[in-house]
Amino acid sequence: MSDSLSTILAALSDPTRRAVVERLILGQASVSELHAPHDMALPTFMRHLNVLEASGLVRSIKRGRVRTCQISMAPILEVQGWLAWQTTLREGRED
Repeated sequence: MSDSLSTILAALSDPTRRAVVERLILGQASVSELHAPHDMALPTFMRHLNVLEASGLVRSIKRGRVRTCQISMAPILEVQGWLAWQTTLREGRED
């Protein structure tokens, strides 16, 4: 498993981060929009967002005082490709 895949899967291991990814699949959102449904302090939420950005799953742009986030599909496609490969290997095995 590649290091980037490990980083992506580790980022997705947390339910808060998965919820952010699920929200961003629907379209871009500001940090305050993403934070609103979560019952945690903003600095704690920002640590989750930073993990997602470090994994490449999320990109953000700051315009003035508003930081807007969007999903990056490349890491999701990497996970999807790895899972498809695992499925192919499994289907090719004789039990």
